[in-house]
Amino acid sequence: MENSYTEYETRRRNPEPRTTVLLVIDMQVHFQDIATPILPAIQRTIEFCRSQKIPVVYTRHSHKDPSDYGMLGEWWNDIIHDGTPDAEIMPEVDRKATDKLVHKHTYSGFYNTDLEKYLHEQGKTEVIITGVMTNLCCETTARDAFLRGFRVFFSSDATATLNKDLHDSTLKNLAYGFAYLVNCQRLEDAFA
Repeated sequence: MENSYTEYETRRRNPEPRTTVLLVIDMQVHFQDIATPILPAIQRTIEFCRSQKIPVVYTRHSHKDPSDYGMLGEWWNDIIHDGTPDAEIMPEVDRKATDKLVHKHTYSGFYNTDLEKYLHEQGKTEVIITGVMTNLCCETTARDAFLRGFRVFFSSDATATLNKDLHDSTLKNLAYGFAYLVNCQRLEDAFA
């Protein structure tokens, strides 16, 4: 059965391992219910990227106090507070001490963080986006990366959100104007 976003996927390309970073967005205890179904795909993507010497960068969303809530404080009732168990990266994603961790307090992994500086310092021009939530932090980070001149690859099977409709809507929008869609198998086949 064809996915609803396939008609918008008119461009295909493979990432270049030398210039690519894997972004694992907000795989935190707070999002465990949404993230658990994609854990096998996340783990597979992380292992594969490590085997290709692609650096893995994790983002962690949390807030220190109401001064950094921004509009999220108005929009959501369940703010993730820094230093709480909910803010921690899920142990199942196997973050290594050598993996970069980007602390963020809004949807984008680029906004008021050192992510862009880090990517430029490492000579990276491409990002693979995985994690949660497809239509919020993953999508915003993907769009922001595109606008900053990075080539974006967005995982269709290693991202998740509340429901299929929101997930597929994001994949349609990104395939149409911002990102090359990939999945675990497509990434592995690209470098076989």
